[in-house]
Amino acid sequence: MNEDLQFPMRINKYLAHKGLSTRRGADTLIETGKVFINGVRATLGQQIAKDDTVDVRSKHKEYRYIVYNKPRGVITHSPAEGETDILMRLKEDYNLTGLFPIGRLDKDSEGLMIMTDDGRITDRLLNPEHAHERTYEVTVDKPITNQFLRTIQSGMRIERYFTKPAQVEKTGPARCRITLTEGKKHQIRRMCAGLGYQVQQLKRVRILNLAVGDMKPAQYRIIKDAELKEFLKQIGL
Repeated sequence: MNEDLQFPMRINKYLAHKGLSTRRGADTLIETGKVFINGVRATLGQQIAKDDTVDVRSKHKEYRYIVYNKPRGVITHSPAEGETDILMRLKEDYNLTGLFPIGRLDKDSEGLMIMTDDGRITDRLLNPEHAHERTYEVTVDKPITNQFLRTIQSGMRIERYFTKPAQVEKTGPARCRITLTEGKKHQIRRMCAGLGYQVQQLKRVRILNLAVGDMKPAQYRIIKDAELKEFLKQIGL
């Protein structure tokens, strides 16, 4: 166990901290009987001590990976009462269960979400040390200037953080395509606001070699064959 962690700790928080899953994904692993504490099957909400042994077992090696084109208005994590959750949509629309989202998109954003039951990819994809590319199509409320482009390209301060250099391409008077290698909370919205712009539409269109292409909102497709092989290669699996 990691001495820096504070025990006792909920099992889903521990698995998320160790990079084995998100907390939501950890609950799925627990519910499906893949998590054991000291050799005994774990239960939801269970607390673990510093000296406990935690084991995540997979009954199969065939993980599932899908690209989902999240519509605006759908929540990816911790929905409030009355809000539409991404897992609910997948179950209601396609009877898909047992998956969890990797990363987030806020309620007013849309586009590519990776859904899986493979907890191994969480840290490999989300840890900023890996600098994986994510591309977004952005529409703002007024014409984009060269100063806007130069500032985002070189990096800028948002509150107490200085962003890494980004790729940005102007695609219309008030539209651009931004590629980041990090994922701070609401980063693009905060960068634009810092330059005096308001984001009107934000869509993630690519993560590494995965793209939404011409998928319609709320559609999904399975990541497989050469595309899956390349994706896993790029994240080191």
